[in-house]
Amino acid sequence: MTAAQGILLVAGLLSGMTLIGTLVWSIFLPSRRIWPPNNETSPIPTVAWGLTLAVFGTAIGLGILDWGTVSTLDPVRWALGPVLIVAGNLIVWWGAFSIGLKATSGGRDKLITTGLYRHSRNPQYLADMAILIGFGLWLSSFWVWPIVAVGVLALAMAPFAEEPWLSAQYGAKFDDYCAVTGRFL
Repeated sequence: MTAAQGILLVAGLLSGMTLIGTLVWSIFLPSRRIWPPNNETSPIPTVAWGLTLAVFGTAIGLGILDWGTVSTLDPVRWALGPVLIVAGNLIVWWGAFSIGLKATSGGRDKLITTGLYRHSRNPQYLADMAILIGFGLWLSSFWVWPIVAVGVLALAMAPFAEEPWLSAQYGAKFDDYCAVTGRFL
């Protein structure tokens, strides 16, 4: 491993672990939660976006530097990887435009239960997980997978921090939505 690869690996893991720590704090101390932010002028969404982008960026950068060091079946690498990346991005952006930037960034807005959100309470997180896994497959780098794992774990944990807050914000309407729509699928 080169120094540049080591720096990217450490930066990606620290970014992901910071997100995980924030989410664990918010899950177990909801009255003192960090995510979702307590007020709309909080810098927390910007920090969360930055850390999330750092996870994605370091995975991509490290994968480029360590390109193809893991033997991956060609159909998996060249078909499944890019399909997950492209489909994940389409879903993420469709979801973001469906609920708006305010709600995507942890702010209170109207509850959306139609479109993608009719099938999943968290299509954006699910799609982001697919994107990370897609990059792991396509880049075929051993060192990318620890960052992918930490990123996927953070994305999988986020709804557990958000959903109690959503229930408090929207009450029975959100609880009824949860009864008929799966967290991820």
